[in-house]
Amino acid sequence: MKPWALALLVFGATAGVSAAATDCLSCHSEMATVKDSVHGSQSCTGCHSTINSFPHPDKVAPVDCSSCHSEAASTLGKSVHAGSGGPSCLSCHGSPHAIRPAKDPQATTFPANLPRTCGACHGNAQLAKQAGLKEVYSVYMDSIHGFALTKDGLLVAANCSSCHGSHGILSSKDPKSKTNHANIPATCGTCHTGPLKAFSAGIHGQMLEAGSADAPVCSSCHTAHQISKTGTTEFQMKTTATCGGCHKDELATYHDTFHSQVSSLGFQQTARCWDCHGEHEIRPASDPKSTVAPANLITTCGKCHTGANASFVKYDPHADSHDAAHYPGLHYAALFMNLLLASVLGFFALHTILWFLRSRSDTAPRARQE
Repeated sequence: MKPWALALLVFGATAGVSAAATDCLSCHSEMATVKDSVHGSQSCTGCHSTINSFPHPDKVAPVDCSSCHSEAASTLGKSVHAGSGGPSCLSCHGSPHAIRPAKDPQATTFPANLPRTCGACHGNAQLAKQAGLKEVYSVYMDSIHGFALTKDGLLVAANCSSCHGSHGILSSKDPKSKTNHANIPATCGTCHTGPLKAFSAGIHGQMLEAGSADAPVCSSCHTAHQISKTGTTEFQMKTTATCGGCHKDELATYHDTFHSQVSSLGFQQTARCWDCHGEHEIRPASDPKSTVAPANLITTCGKCHTGANASFVKYDPHADSHDAAHYPGLHYAALFMNLLLASVLGFFALHTILWFLRSRSDTAPRARQE
């Protein structure tokens, strides 16, 4: 170090002059990037507080970020990232001398860059497996949120911190976590206010409000990371299976209908669960506001079936032919058809067997004569 620089450093350490007035860069020229960082106005000794003389040891104590960022450090210490093996401040914020504010497009914590930053760990299948987690980076990048953020440049699109938080990321099992089952609607609702309002008014939202652990939430239908557009054929073709994950009996009876049968053939323009029951504001049939309430059925069915009337809506899409108590006509009609089918096939089988025996008996005498 130049003699005059050494004098400034010693004087600065004793007289309280800012380390920016010293010439640390005469030795540490590679740290010149610090002037463009968020810490550019800070003195070198503001972070490297253990260095107060020259020469200093080659190995110095690690910088303690909590000396300035106590609140963030305290929150991080209670998060899933706390403890040995977890990410440090620099794992997310980048090079210690090139940390930029989150609003800077070059910052590792800038919204458009955040998925890649988190993906350094959560996009590594091996690390994810060691931590008992799923590799979610690739599926997020292919989702509607990832595409909107990184391809379309929509900074308002949900990124990792939008759903998980920043420093205080908690396990989804923690009741305080933003991704806890009970808190997911509120988390998604920070952007999707309309769907949140409709969901809260529906039966699913009411179940959640009542404390039901079985109540479906946003991620139950849309998944957590691999969220796709609801208008795509792929999403619409799998909605019945999604609803059927909870409503197994209704799914079984739906599969017996014309709607389901043409859907299984790949026909998109046919009624599925949400066409009749709604999307977010799903209400039971006993609710006058429900789309499947008796007074509203003509309007609901009329969206596809122009001219639907009172006779038309008597059709029950979830009638169960096995339930003789509630659907006697359907049950016995199905039983008759099954018996008729068995009789016809049985008669045909018996006729075939007898015809075969007859042909064998006719062939045997001719064979002996020859």
